[in-house]
Amino acid sequence: VQLQAFGGGLVQAGGYLRLSCAVSGGTFSRYNMGWFRQAPGKERDVVATISWTGGSLYYADSVKGRFTISRDNAKNTVYLQMSSLKPEDTAVYYCAASSPVYVTLDQANARYWGQGTQVTVSS
Repeated sequence: VQLQAFGGGLVQAGGYLRLSCAVSGGTFSRYNMGWFRQAPGKERDVVATISWTGGSLYYADSVKGRFTISRDNAKNTVYLQMSSLKPEDTAVYYCAASSPVYVTLDQANARYWGQGTQVTVSS
């Protein structure tokens, strides 16, 4: 299973970006999916997750109301729509997938990881 994340870039504060993560080699519709991020000098943290059914969503408090996670099973892709971006959102963003035996995705049960895409928000 391979995950390829893309869509990062440099954006001004208040701007928006949409990250995409394309999954190949597995049954995408059966994976819990999510996004994590790691800022320089900090640990990797969860940003948003979506269950394999699409019925359960989770957002970190820091991104609630600004970020939206979604999935398109027909395209084997999970998205992270980011708006009202802040400089503190600057990080490398990673997508990940876990088995549907888990209720949701977290760092402990994430089985597959993408390569990361850099998001830089300038003030």
